[in-house]
Amino acid sequence: MSIYGKYAEYLPKILDETLATIEKIGQDYQAKTGQKLYEHLEGRVKGEQSMTEKCERKGLPKTPEAALIENRDSIGIRIVCNFIDDIYTCLDLLRQVDKFELFNEKDYITNAKPNGYRSYHLILKVKTPYEDVHGDTPGTYYVEIQLRTIAMDTWASLEHEMKYKHDIHDPERISKELKRVADELAACDVSLQTIRQLIKEG
Repeated sequence: MSIYGKYAEYLPKILDETLATIEKIGQDYQAKTGQKLYEHLEGRVKGEQSMTEKCERKGLPKTPEAALIENRDSIGIRIVCNFIDDIYTCLDLLRQVDKFELFNEKDYITNAKPNGYRSYHLILKVKTPYEDVHGDTPGTYYVEIQLRTIAMDTWASLEHEMKYKHDIHDPERISKELKRVADELAACDVSLQTIRQLIKEG
């Protein structure tokens, strides 16, 4: 039995529909400005095993209610932008979508995590035509969105690889190097943003 219960069949549909909405936002923005809003867009439904393990770690029951309401990341989307300003433009446009309600947000770009991680996290409540765990139709589902620059995404991929590799030699040194590189990449992102602004001002 799936931890998502009968709602499992809706999750890929909600993911596809949310991705389509974001793609439309990107197309409209490019038609209006002549510039790409983002470089990459990808999404996933969290695997049942991963969600089961997360519920166990958090001491939650292994039920659809816990998986879909308590955790709020059964559907995940990553938007990778070229420039920092594009992230905040994207945020403004997402807030204007009627079927999206902003539930929570964390700005790890302005306030990086101690290890150097930078990203902007959003939790959206998305109106859908499908029944939800409260028995409501149309129903509401949570979607987690992470917005990053290419540099932030590259760094996060490397840090993720380290986190899940258990036989690393000298992890303290690698953590220090990762933090140093994170700060350097952040400085590069700011410099690139400045150069772009200078070009725009012509």
